[in-house]
Amino acid sequence: MAMFRLQGSKVLAVDMTQDAVKAKNGSMVAYDGEMAFKKLSGGGEGIRGMVTRRITGEQMTVMEVRGQGTCWFADRASEITLVGLQGDTLYVESSNFLAADAGLRTGTSFTGTRGASQGNGLFTTTIEGHGQAAIMSDGPAVVLRVSAQYPLTVDPGAYVAHQGNLRQSFQSGVTFRTLFGEGGGEAFQIRFEGDGLVYVQPSERNTIAGDV
Repeated sequence: MAMFRLQGSKVLAVDMTQDAVKAKNGSMVAYDGEMAFKKLSGGGEGIRGMVTRRITGEQMTVMEVRGQGTCWFADRASEITLVGLQGDTLYVESSNFLAADAGLRTGTSFTGTRGASQGNGLFTTTIEGHGQAAIMSDGPAVVLRVSAQYPLTVDPGAYVAHQGNLRQSFQSGVTFRTLFGEGGGEAFQIRFEGDGLVYVQPSERNTIAGDV
């Protein structure tokens, strides 16, 4: 299995011994040894991944990198967080995906109102199995624990990913910026209940739900 490690906070190094990884197309910045690159169709595996992304107009292209040596990945100086999967599923926004072990299954999941409120389409990327994945964020990601006693409410513009046994619901609400008349507030908030982890970034992406 390929070995993921960070060099600094914004570059992912993957050591491979005839292994393979899936990575965001165009994210390779350097490599040594012998590497082969192949573009994969769609952000998910199979027909469903291709069709759902075509319907929603999402532009997520993934490449497979296979070889012997080390390959380095980065994208727009984004901060990178490594996520270990032990048979569970990671749900990550397409724009926040960087790389994953080739043995992990990737696909798509319907997000409905959440995706519409974020302006990211109606589907999000799923990564499932045993192995490592790397996700990106605008600023260092913060990992928040959700438990039965402590549900979590997240601004959709700050949401990056989540994993675990979590249920999502959507509620209308205001942010402090809306409260003080500065605009840019979110008409929707995401509420997580159950047991799991939620990854958020300290910088909000532009969404289409504000000021509704």
